[in-house]
Amino acid sequence: MISVIGVRFRYAGKIYYFDPVGIDLKQGEKVIVETARGIECGEVVNTVMEVHESEVVAPLKKVMRKATEEDIQQVETNIEKAKEAYDICLEKINKHQLDMKLIDVEYTFDNNKILFYFTADGRVDFRDLVKDLASVFRTRIELRQIGVRDEAKMMGGIGICGRPLCCNCHLTEFHPVSIKMAKEQNLSLNPTKISGTCGRLMCCLKYEQEAYEDLLKRVPKVDALVKTPHGNGTVIYVSLLEEKVKVKLDNDNDPDLREYRACEVTLIKDVEKQPEPEFDEEELKHLED
Repeated sequence: MISVIGVRFRYAGKIYYFDPVGIDLKQGEKVIVETARGIECGEVVNTVMEVHESEVVAPLKKVMRKATEEDIQQVETNIEKAKEAYDICLEKINKHQLDMKLIDVEYTFDNNKILFYFTADGRVDFRDLVKDLASVFRTRIELRQIGVRDEAKMMGGIGICGRPLCCNCHLTEFHPVSIKMAKEQNLSLNPTKISGTCGRLMCCLKYEQEAYEDLLKRVPKVDALVKTPHGNGTVIYVSLLEEKVKVKLDNDNDPDLREYRACEVTLIKDVEKQPEPEFDEEELKHLED
């Protein structure tokens, strides 16, 4: 086990571990650290804690110092410079007629590099653009292509639930989300209803998936043959969250429809084939990217 602190460089961004080297640091304080892309200013989100060595990317970088007033001012200055760089880059993109969408611009703390984040449908030959930008800013230029999920995280917005996007508020990393999750949660496979602002499957499908998987183990499916306290029957309706089923009992003379708790019925024969979905699942695979 080794002692580390957790530092974040963007709001709701990924947390990175650093060696505090004995510096007394509190949550919310700014620190200057050395990263793979240079000297950066980040915020302490986790105070000193013990983690296993396997959780740390070696070699573990050290905290250089607490951020001073001058350091904070430098960060604010870089933010203003980034806004100007954004406008200049837009002009250059139009000049070179490149099929790309500029999302954000970021200066490293020490001004040794400027990062330009963009999205594009395919590969973009931006070599001339980089040369043009380097001649203007006289520093290292890096153009980084990001995905639509990262775009939504950077830009922010309001989801269909009426709340700010989860990725922009609290999700530090993206977790895989699949069409299977939407099916198991009995959601319509209509792309407009299960897609987020980014055009991919909503991240919140992941939140309750574990609970649904547990419920599906205990609750029979629609059309399954089950044994009830009043005889055998076929499940015609399932309320998964309530763990209740409606069963049509096999009484030829008087068909009987009754509701039971899932624990009151016993599965005799499971469903061999599920009804055809309204939307082709293969055509929805692009939503998982």
